[in-house]
Amino acid sequence: QVNLVESGGGLVRPGESLRLSCTGFGGLGMISAMGWYRRAPGKQRELVAVITGGANIRYADYAEGRFEISTDNPVKTLYLQMNSLKPEDTAVYYCNVQGKKTWDASDGDYWGQGTLVAVSS
Repeated sequence: QVNLVESGGGLVRPGESLRLSCTGFGGLGMISAMGWYRRAPGKQRELVAVITGGANIRYADYAEGRFEISTDNPVKTLYLQMNSLKPEDTAVYYCNVQGKKTWDASDGDYWGQGTLVAVSS
């Protein structure tokens, strides 16, 4: 089974850091993409960072140099390290994992419920 759960969000001041985690995708194999997305108040969901093909990493322009996506495959956890946070980073952050379901080998595309990151002085 797959049940993505994000954690690590919270309220921080500008310039501070947070690390988000995403677990619950042990039921997926041959993972083709793992990523973080966010939805700010009144805006559409947008890409933050994504890993494809196991090693190709792409960041949104606003995340380049401040955020780092990584994964710990043995424990099936996806991370997003966010540094130098700004008020405009305030959003609900979602993880997304795509791969083959281990129980029937069909394609799976899963989203977590999100974790709120609020940046305010």
